[in-house]
Amino acid sequence: MGRIGLSEVTVAELDEARAIVDIASVQNRYNLLDREHEAVLDACEEAGIAFLPWRPVAAGTGGARAEIAEVAEAAGATATQVTLAWLLARSRVVLPIPGTARIEHLEENVRAAGVSLTQAQYDRLDRLTAVQH
Repeated sequence: MGRIGLSEVTVAELDEARAIVDIASVQNRYNLLDREHEAVLDACEEAGIAFLPWRPVAAGTGGARAEIAEVAEAAGATATQVTLAWLLARSRVVLPIPGTARIEHLEENVRAAGVSLTQAQYDRLDRLTAVQH
């Protein structure tokens, strides 16, 4: 049996599709600073549907970047690793799909799974919402 995934859907579109067929995954743009699809992630989490955020490490505005850099320094990680670690901590259904053109970036991304944010660090990052649509 095949699996169906959706891309760039709203909660209403996800609900409509789920009324017809089982949905295995949703792939929407989502990252620490761009949470336009926060409600879709919440719906996926509630339904146990994998949520694959694309562009998970997109850079934000200057002030937000400084806060990310501060958390990264305190965590002994890179800003990229911290943004990926935040996503992984955000929900059990999140599976980020960062693009990479170099082996060094791939290795950096993989090491993000080992970055543990404290609750205070997570909360500080969670308050960053530079790009809301």
